[in-house]
Amino acid sequence: MTAPPAPARKLPALDDATRGLVELAVSIASDREVALREAMARAAAARIDPVWVEELILQSHLFSGFPRALNAAREWRRASGRHAPNGDPDADPAPARVRAWYARGQSTCATVYGDTYERLRANIRELHPALDAWMIVDGYGKVLGRPQLDLRRRELCIVAVCAVGEQDRQLHAHLRGAINAGASPADIDEVLDIVAPRVSDDAVRRFRLLWDRVRAA
Repeated sequence: MTAPPAPARKLPALDDATRGLVELAVSIASDREVALREAMARAAAARIDPVWVEELILQSHLFSGFPRALNAAREWRRASGRHAPNGDPDADPAPARVRAWYARGQSTCATVYGDTYERLRANIRELHPALDAWMIVDGYGKVLGRPQLDLRRRELCIVAVCAVGEQDRQLHAHLRGAINAGASPADIDEVLDIVAPRVSDDAVRRFRLLWDRVRAA
């Protein structure tokens, strides 16, 4: 009697650099100092564009908080040996830059939210008009609209951070946003596989069900 064939090995959907970014995003969002330092050392040794790593660190203040972003930047400088750039166009708060951030933010946010964009803006304004302005200018304009890292990779990292933080409402939005930004269902499956060992079984069950609903829509 012949043995049954071995199950087909699931091939990774993400390239090594993107997987490394997602794993680093999870570490920035959830690890303490020693584990974060080790994650930064792995990122520095891996074939990840260092500019992408710096963009991930910059966007982490939106989803993981400013203290974690500062700690990540400090550990990255130590692990990579790279110095901070001498300047950055988005560090200039001149009125013309603010107008540019607003326009870029509208475009980026509309890409992520698709046909729910106008409803999102209305809902956020009902929470507070300042939150709406900050979301567009600072979140999607000043940070997520930066061209140094593509929106697909940004959104996959955001999915990972929302999942590990058990932020189900934001996870729902960014699962759709990742698809709108060009991610494949297989990309998202792999991101959730990366997060799963970091959270409870109940959290895994919830985000799998949420992803099933988004994928079926």
